[in-house]
Amino acid sequence: VGESLWVAEEGLIDVVTAISGSGPAYIFYLAEVLTANGVRLGLPQDIAERLANHTIKGAGDMLMGDTPAAQLRQNVTSPGGTTEAALELLMVELPELMKKVIFAAFHRAKELSQSPPEQD
Repeated sequence: VGESLWVAEEGLIDVVTAISGSGPAYIFYLAEVLTANGVRLGLPQDIAERLANHTIKGAGDMLMGDTPAAQLRQNVTSPGGTTEAALELLMVELPELMKKVIFAAFHRAKELSQSPPEQD
């Protein structure tokens, strides 16, 4: 699933691994967190899970169009609304967290690429 892209510099493979190779796990975990918080706020598990999964799928489908992610975000954010209230916190906390997450994956990919293969 997805698209194969060529990177000209071999050194960028570890960056690709941190973004795209590990990326699905980040999104799956987001679905888990959305679901868990839906349940925490009173939704039945199955409803919370379906809402989370379809929200992520719908957003992903929209990202495949020509509209940049920032514009899509602005399009669904009403001034003074619930999304804006949530984004105020996300935009402060998430960039630094994702930087740490991606750098952890990147550094581990570098370590693994420099390790000698295991002998059988």
